[in-house]
Amino acid sequence: MLNLPPTLNDGYAYTERIAPRGAGVGVLAYLAGRYGHSTVEAWQSRLRRGEVVLDGVTVQGTEVLRTGQTLVWNRPPWPEDAVPLHFAVLHEDAAVLAVSKSSGLPTVPAGGFLNHTLLTLVRRQWPQASPLHRLGRGTSGLVLFALTPQAGAALSRDWRENRVRKVYRALAQGVAEQERYAITTPIGPVPHPTLGEVYAASAGGKPSHSTAQVLERRSDRTLFEVDIHTGRPHQIRIHLASIGHPLVGDPLYGPGGLPLGELPGLPGDGGYLLHAYRLGFVHPVTGQQMTLETPAPDELNVG
Repeated sequence: MLNLPPTLNDGYAYTERIAPRGAGVGVLAYLAGRYGHSTVEAWQSRLRRGEVVLDGVTVQGTEVLRTGQTLVWNRPPWPEDAVPLHFAVLHEDAAVLAVSKSSGLPTVPAGGFLNHTLLTLVRRQWPQASPLHRLGRGTSGLVLFALTPQAGAALSRDWRENRVRKVYRALAQGVAEQERYAITTPIGPVPHPTLGEVYAASAGGKPSHSTAQVLERRSDRTLFEVDIHTGRPHQIRIHLASIGHPLVGDPLYGPGGLPLGELPGLPGDGGYLLHAYRLGFVHPVTGQQMTLETPAPDELNVG
């Protein structure tokens, strides 16, 4: 187990190559328009501090972009929130690595997290590891990594062709009337008054398919086992909410699979119980059918 106090990370260089749509736009206008998480004033401050570089030259913000140029924001080190910095190894061989992550630990860098992520922790021991999927920060359980490019290519193909089985446990609000639900609610981006845009139930979204089986009914809750057949963002949270059973403590999704207008917390906050319990796949080297499991938290066990 590795637990580190909140400290400054190493900073990060966000790099992109300018596409034709960015040509002819000033650097400041481009940054403020493309990266709306920061205000124009914030980008002006970064430019004044010399954090933005275009083709290796520090810029002031008035320079006009050309197609093919390389734009870099050298973000200085920043403090990251404390999270559970540990994981358990479930399987390891020369081609694949399977670990179980804690709820609260982001899988990959995003949303202000860089060092405090599962990927960073895993790569300290397996520098070549590449995650084949990701779990939401509040979701615990199985994450599979490829340790070679060949294994990554084979498993990614199986993932795209729905040959990988992913089974979760989830604690939802309300008492389910049916024993089993086949959920096909489409999922896509929808507008949100404070977040701009989030994934949710959407008639114009992509086809999505989950199967939810009741494991246990409690006084005002239902324990589900959920088998997902597609891999849309927040699929289980959205799908269970779409049938009237949002996850207990979910800070983002309410009945119908739509985002809550007044959020009790940030979308990435935990508080809900969702666990990637079982993963089935064909080993990319041996061809053996593999089924891995990791114990669920007590609240997600029957009885």
